[in-house]
Amino acid sequence: MCHEILTENLGMHRISSKFVPRLLTDDQKQNRVDVSQELLDRANDGDNFLKNIITGDETWVYGYDVETEVQSSQWVSKTSPRPKKSCQLRSHVKVMLTVFFYSEGVVHYEFLRQGRTVNKEYYLEVMQRLCEAVRKKRPDAWRENRWMLQHDKAPSHSSFLVRDFLAKHATTVLPQPPYSPDLAPADFFLFPKLKSTLKGCRLNLLKQ
Repeated sequence: MCHEILTENLGMHRISSKFVPRLLTDDQKQNRVDVSQELLDRANDGDNFLKNIITGDETWVYGYDVETEVQSSQWVSKTSPRPKKSCQLRSHVKVMLTVFFYSEGVVHYEFLRQGRTVNKEYYLEVMQRLCEAVRKKRPDAWRENRWMLQHDKAPSHSSFLVRDFLAKHATTVLPQPPYSPDLAPADFFLFPKLKSTLKGCRLNLLKQ
């Protein structure tokens, strides 16, 4: 009887919840719209806007990561038995990779030494090494101070120590709304392609 009332009389039906990375508030949603529009306007105003952006982030690289189902597939004939493989797990050996790149390639990358953590002091050192890399690899952009940094709002990235260093060097930092991986090229473009290539490979990370 209840089911009949819900479906026939009220026209209701049962659906599962949609999983999303993060439930955003109205202010956060508006912030994403405003920042996206600002970046779009700046990209349309200048041809070299995107070329002057250097973006980066950190990610874990594993000594061994399991192949995807597509990567482990094989060509077989109609009469061949279905291939089998044992269940494998991602290795516990891993290292933190920090990488910065722009439209034409990687500007700077480094691995986190064992025993250290990504905090504001470490990230300040990374910024110092990044500035030196920009000075050597993009001398024109460095000399004219037209390169722009784009990174997310992780605590180590947005700390006063780091912001003060970037301000003293007159480094332009592009806005990045919270919880917006689609606006972070490292998460949206670089890391997925990098990790897809490394899946199924065994890396020696013990010497890092």
